[in-house]
Amino acid sequence: MSTQPSKMLLTLKLITVGVLLLAFTATAPGQAKFVANYDESKIPEYQLPPILTSQSGQPIESAEQWQNQRRPELLELFTTQVYGRAPKAVAISSKLIRTSMDAANGKAIRREVDVTFGGESGSVTMRLLIYTPKNAIKSPAFLGLNFQGNHSIDPDPSISLSDRWMRNREGITENNRADESSRGVAASRWPAELIVDHGFALVTIYYGDIDPDFDDQFSNGIHGALATEASDIPADEKWGSIAGWAYGLSRALDYLETDSMIDGSRVAVFGHSRLGKTSLWAGANDPRFKMVISNNSGCGGAALSRRAIGETIGRINTSFPHWFCDNYLKYNENENSCPVDQHQLLALIAPRALYVASATGDQWADPKGEFLASTEADAAYRLLGTQGFGSSHPPANMPEADQAIRSGVIGYHLRTGKHDVTTYDWEQYLEFAKRNL
Repeated sequence: MSTQPSKMLLTLKLITVGVLLLAFTATAPGQAKFVANYDESKIPEYQLPPILTSQSGQPIESAEQWQNQRRPELLELFTTQVYGRAPKAVAISSKLIRTSMDAANGKAIRREVDVTFGGESGSVTMRLLIYTPKNAIKSPAFLGLNFQGNHSIDPDPSISLSDRWMRNREGITENNRADESSRGVAASRWPAELIVDHGFALVTIYYGDIDPDFDDQFSNGIHGALATEASDIPADEKWGSIAGWAYGLSRALDYLETDSMIDGSRVAVFGHSRLGKTSLWAGANDPRFKMVISNNSGCGGAALSRRAIGETIGRINTSFPHWFCDNYLKYNENENSCPVDQHQLLALIAPRALYVASATGDQWADPKGEFLASTEADAAYRLLGTQGFGSSHPPANMPEADQAIRSGVIGYHLRTGKHDVTTYDWEQYLEFAKRNL
């Protein structure tokens, strides 16, 4: 019997990845149809670039060498070859828009705050939706971008309905605009009451406030507003949307450092899917983030690119050409030639707390590749004086589904289910944050 899967079996395998995968696998006219590999035996041979060896071949054996030599070297490679170079930080201004004293079943104070920043070419205003526990002083906080507008995380009709461009989602948005029916549709991903019950604040922003998620040659959103400031950056190194969203998260942190109800020195940056890629890049760039969470971030996020399982560099660049810098195109179906891989990105977060989460039904994001990248990053954490995963050495095998590893400063779990954010995920993040924030 042939060992090759039949067309029917292949189709069934792809279907299990979910609706999101089907959206990602659309092809332009004239392009060969992309067929994802999910067979471990068909992974191409690869060798991971080292974490603790410099580009010149010098061993990195001390925290000082890491901070002064290897870390800046890796950060520069990811900047020029993957995400792109952002302009320098610009000043922000803020304005309180609305306050509710009885949010989250009366347990939280909810505020909407506009944060504005920009340059010579224009400005961007992003609206922060902030929940803080009642009677708390300087709460630690989770900060994350959302996909469908702040109004989507809570059905309360008093929350401002976003009027920004949005990706169309059946039954939620039409003609790239939200309406009243989209209120609260993403509430399960943002359990504000659960978060404040554990003593944390929750801050979220619609990612389209920073940069609309479509390819327009970087003329709108943050790229347009800071076009003058970015004009001297080489064309192939100019920042993509992921770098733009990450830049916005840092400007949000600028504001949170001034907020009287939040401890800006204890902020965890969180993201799911493409916004998980964003949280990782924000955390790598901005050491002020005390903790970094990647939820199902996959290719270009926590998963090792060289495994080429599920989504590949070539596929992601074809589907979303605006996410990365143009230099990243050189590695389309050519992962081994890239000077970096994602275990090194995770290492850039050391020694701060890092949590990576995968899902059994999200093979498109390569859960095993996310786990392996996390265990590889453990070496940098140990060099910097932490216990990494919390044991004498990183785990050799993936944990069983729904068996979280969270005793150290690196956490990981493989959750049963699909590409999503669930209560189980948040329960792990909250327990991990209690120890690390």
